[in-house]
Amino acid sequence: MTAGSGGNGCVAFLREKYRPRGGPSGGDGGRGGDIIAQADEGMGTLLYYSAHRLFRAQSGENGRGKTQHGRSGEDLVLKFPTGTIIKELATGELVADLTHDGQQILLAKGGRGGRGNARFATSTHQAPRRADPGETGQERELTLELRLLADAGLIGLPNAGKSSLLARLSAARPKIADYPFTTLEPVLGVVAVDAETSFTLADIPGLVERAHEGRGLGHTFLRHIRRTAVLVHLVDASSGDVEGALRDHRTVNDELAKYAEDLAAKPQITVASKADLPSVAESLPALRTAFADRNIELMAVSSATGAGCRELVARIYTEVRALRAAAVEAEQASE
Repeated sequence: MTAGSGGNGCVAFLREKYRPRGGPSGGDGGRGGDIIAQADEGMGTLLYYSAHRLFRAQSGENGRGKTQHGRSGEDLVLKFPTGTIIKELATGELVADLTHDGQQILLAKGGRGGRGNARFATSTHQAPRRADPGETGQERELTLELRLLADAGLIGLPNAGKSSLLARLSAARPKIADYPFTTLEPVLGVVAVDAETSFTLADIPGLVERAHEGRGLGHTFLRHIRRTAVLVHLVDASSGDVEGALRDHRTVNDELAKYAEDLAAKPQITVASKADLPSVAESLPALRTAFADRNIELMAVSSATGAGCRELVARIYTEVRALRAAAVEAEQASE
């Protein structure tokens, strides 16, 4: 993308009847237009930018005689979905992180207009023939990445029951099947706590060991949960194997820590899924004891019957509300 270039300054002298000593009258060139990114929550994808890759803002007009300044170029406002991250293509440096609707970030700055010769007139140099050229607009190559924005995210190994739980708690209808990786893209749902309050919950694609290296859905999974405030960690306990459940829980957390330390530090709510199955009911006391030995409280839910879902929603919202309040306090403190 290229911002608009500034217009050139003008060299001119005023020549009018009855004004024999009119002097220099060259006007300034207009400023080039900026390129601005704007977050728009009405957009859902970056599809437009896969087909349109070159953007140029309007350049400023050149100055004219009679000290007429050139018109400035119009700014080019590019709209992106909320959650878009914009980086420098060559270096990977973060340029913009669009987190809320209407947010605007300058991507490329337009060039300044050149000064006309009227600017250079002095008492000792009354007929300057100098004018500045306009500055070239900033040119950048950028890359776009869309990350999901959600209050809470469902994590766990494939087939842990994340999609089923999201469908139970919200109106979202993710694909549900009895084979791994049925969810290939994050799915977002709104969970109603009561008539006036709600939070957003994302079904994040499952991962496997070494996902931080890109194995399985790898980075497709991990890059999205960096946006979530609270992680709801589902553990499939249907086998009745306590050690296996602990191992699965550890595998997911190891992948979080290897990908980014801040992920492992996020608040987690650990939940045993498929609690309606007899094998889970039998092993649940031992599971809770094993997790408690590691200072982890284990909840249990059934997406099929709804058992434990109300308690889980209340627990998630308690965490989300506390984090929202902390974010507001931090923003107020920084002002």
